[in-house]
Amino acid sequence: MNAPPIAYVFSVLLLVAAGLIVKATGAAAFGIALAVILVLGAVTIPSWLKMTDQWNRAIILRLGRYRGLGGPGLFTLVPFLESIATVVDLRIRTTEIRAEEALTRDTVSIAMDAIVFWRVVDPMRAATEIEHYRLAVERVAQTSLRETIGSHDLTQLLSDRKTADEELRVSISTKTGAWGVEVTSVEIKDIAIPSSLQDAMSRQAQAEREKQARETLASAEIAIAEKVREAALIYASDPVALQLRQMNLVYEMNKDRGATIIIPSDLASSLGGIAAAVAHRGGNGMNNPGQGPERAAQEEDRS
Repeated sequence: MNAPPIAYVFSVLLLVAAGLIVKATGAAAFGIALAVILVLGAVTIPSWLKMTDQWNRAIILRLGRYRGLGGPGLFTLVPFLESIATVVDLRIRTTEIRAEEALTRDTVSIAMDAIVFWRVVDPMRAATEIEHYRLAVERVAQTSLRETIGSHDLTQLLSDRKTADEELRVSISTKTGAWGVEVTSVEIKDIAIPSSLQDAMSRQAQAEREKQARETLASAEIAIAEKVREAALIYASDPVALQLRQMNLVYEMNKDRGATIIIPSDLASSLGGIAAAVAHRGGNGMNNPGQGPERAAQEEDRS
């Protein structure tokens, strides 16, 4: 790790101060000694004054043994005794993994892509327990993805991805927890299946939808038949209701045509009977014209 710019600023200030002291004191032993101390301090400042960013932690070793963490910000080291082994990034990182030609539990060959979100929660363990924790997380995620595929059917992976995501996250976290690495989430990005299987699944889905449509239509027909039967029972027990229904149907059939509709009723039947009687009487008088005056004379004599 390089020294921060402020360390070099301090070094320059100490060198300037040493020069001023030598110039002010001349060749005095005290001035020379003080100037030498300031020069040594200016030279060593970059080696013991360090700085890290907010998201970084420095692993400090003292004579080869773990001493502690440095940062964030400025921190100091003991010159010649302590050193920085590595710097650990604590931010959440992503690793993309892919499993090609992996078999599901029902022996279907698929390819799956997933993204792993992880971060270091224990910098000391991540630096001292494993050599390259970034590479280890990637390898563990790869093997865990294949294990998850092998323990599920294709239908489960396609229909319930959230459950598969959580199982995969738990599987990876169990293995990386010993290194101070936490897996925050896993998201399955894509599941690729063979084209022949896609055609078969498409036909199966189409058949299922057609079956559901037929069942829905049959259920509707049953409901309609039930209602028609109830209506028939009502019309059979109430003739007036049947006549009203007939009138309504006739009206609905002819309301847009502007036609005049004559509906039979009791009044119309009685009027028809009267008209028939009048016509019958008039017809008899016309057929026997000679009898008309004689019958009138007889009626006058009777009166």
